Amino acid sequence: MPQTAIQLYTLRDLEEPLSEVLKDVAATPFDGVEFTHRVRDADVEAIATVLEGTGLTVASAHVGLENLEESLEETLAIYERLGCDTLVVPYLDETHFESAEAVQSTARRLSAMAETVADRGFELHYHNHDHEFVDCGDSTAMEVLLEESDDGLGFELDLGWAVAGGLDPVTLLERYGDRISLAHFADVETETMSPVELGDGDVDLEACLDAARRADVEWYIYEHDEPTDPRESLEHGAAALEEFR
Repeated sequence: MPQTAIQLYTLRDLEEPLSEVLKDVAATPFDGVEFTHRVRDADVEAIATVLEGTGLTVASAHVGLENLEESLEETLAIYERLGCDTLVVPYLDETHFESAEAVQSTARRLSAMAETVADRGFELHYHNHDHEFVDCGDSTAMEVLLEESDDGLGFELDLGWAVAGGLDPVTLLERYGDRISLAHFADVETETMSPVELGDGDVDLEACLDAARRADVEWYIYEHDEPTDPRESLEHGAAALEEFR
């Protein structure tokens, strides 16, 4: 059975310390959390204490590629203390996908970092937005990235951004499911390119859910980039993903 988590970017506008936000998450059916950059400015020991006390699992953590390249040992030490062995590069800008040569260079860079962190007991994944789905020859840049990168690099498929980019996430799950162990359950209204609550947008959640099950995706991770009310979004996302199990 897959586990569920929330990407804490969804709750970034809550004013209380991250350790207190985690307690709010623990009061929902979510099994765990996915950290974002905010953890770097937080009290890591307080966070670790809350995780241990609540039983929340750390599904993964979004960590910038430059942070890994420039502060590898410090960065890994933080997440090791938090019991997190899965790191996700959350974003690389459009220049990394503007040509076949650029995508190949990006693939080599990510593959090299995946190998580096694997030697220290971590896994590395890449999280898509919509700009990876630009045309690149006969495929999209995202597909070239998947084909050109080493198998040691995993992928966190964001369903909403894939739909925003004009791709069917079901196709990606069917074709590359062996490299996708994390999926962002996010919804989008493509006419306005706006993130919305799950079920209110253009993502075919039922089809995606069936494909995620067939691909044995391990973590269903809820995210809303622009929630009107973060607390309501937390409750809505937790309830929705609980139904998806």
